[in-house]
Order: sequence, then C-alpha cells, then structure tokens
Amino acid sequence: MRITSLLFIIVTALLYSCNSKKGIKKEDKLDLMGTWKLVSATVIQEKDTSVTDFTTGQEMIKIINETHFAFLRHDLNHGKDSTAIYAAGGGSYTVNGNIYTENLEYFNNRDWEGHSFDLEYRIEGDTLYTTAIEKIEKLNVNHLNIEKFVRISK
Repeated sequence: MRITSLLFIIVTALLYSCNSKKGIKKEDKLDLMGTWKLVSATVIQEKDTSVTDFTTGQEMIKIINETHFAFLRHDLNHGKDSTAIYAAGGGSYTVNGNIYTENLEYFNNRDWEGHSFDLEYRIEGDTLYTTAIEKIEKLNVNHLNIEKFVRISK
C-alpha cells in the first residue's frame, strides 16, 4: 500500500508539473496579462539611438490575454498631417522565466509576420519594461528595442 501511495503521489506531481502550454507558468502569465500603454521606446541601431516619447502626438497599447497579445498604435491627429501613423499586430506568445516571446502572426507590415521576438521583461508595480533584439535579415532590421509601459487595466 505504501508503494502504491508513493507512486500515486509521484505520478500526480509529475502530471501536475507538466503544462500543455509550452511551459508557461500561470503566475508568469498573470503578471503580464492586461492592457499596457507604451510610455517610451528607445531603439539602438549600431551607433544611432532614437528615443520616442509616446505621451505626446501618438499612442500605443498592448493587450495581453492568456494566450495572445495584440498592439495598436496611431497618431493623435487622426492621420491628417505628416505625423500620420497606424500600426497593428499580434499573435501568440510564450513565457519562460523572465523571457516573453512574441510570435508575430498578424501585422499591417506583412514582411514582419512569421517572426518571433524574445523580450526580456520585468514588472515593477504597474510598470512593464521590455528589452529585445529585433532582427529580420531580409528586411535589414537589426536593432535593440527598449520599451516602457504602464498598466491601464488588468
């Protein structure tokens, strides 16, 4: 009886520790889930650094649910001047420790679709910080992207 009980406990523990969603721990996902507003982005390519303040002139939000992410970005002048911009995309994601991997399945710039990006992330209070290398050889894209988001809803 003891061996059967011990075997049951071991098998139950092993089954419980296996997750069919590619190793995503529920507690990791819960921290990321919600709607985030981009505050700033820094792009570093070779010796050039570009910093964008997303608190004036444009907005971007990222929505993360249990299985997918989506982002929406637009200018605040309704596309009526030279600052006109609209970008939208999304796809599935995985989390492994402090690495959040976006699998970009949809994007209005179709050449970016089908690529995955590993973002190192940390959350401090209601602020999400991400750092990622975005590299797509056929588009000659290779830069470091550092973003800061604030949570606007869970």
